[in-house]
Amino acid sequence: MRILVLGGVLVLMLVVGDAFGQTSRDSEAKTSSKEAQFSQNKHGAKKVFRQKEDQALKDYEILMKQNKKKYKKQAKEMEKPQYSDPSYFGHKKPPKKRPLGKRKMCKECGIVH
Repeated sequence: MRILVLGGVLVLMLVVGDAFGQTSRDSEAKTSSKEAQFSQNKHGAKKVFRQKEDQALKDYEILMKQNKKKYKKQAKEMEKPQYSDPSYFGHKKPPKKRPLGKRKMCKECGIVH
C-alpha cells in the first residue's frame, strides 16, 4: 500500500516538474536579447567607468591637499611653548612656583606646585 502511494506521489512530482520546465526556445530567445543588450552597452560602460575613475582620482587629490593643510596647521600648533616646553606641564601658561606651605594639587596635570 505504501509503495503505491509513494509511486503515485513520485509520478505526480515528475508531471508537475515537466509542466513548469523551460523549453529550448525560451532559453534561446532570452539569451539572444541579453547578448544584443550587452553588445550595445559595452562601449558606454567603459566610458562611464573611466569617468567614475577620473572623478575618484580628483576627489582623492582634493582630500590629500586638505590633509596636508591640516597636518601643517597641527605641526605649527605643536611648536607653541605650551606643547614643546617641558616646564609648562601641559598648561597654557607656566605654573606658578609657590612656597612649600602654600603648594596645592593641580587639577590639570596632577602635580603639586
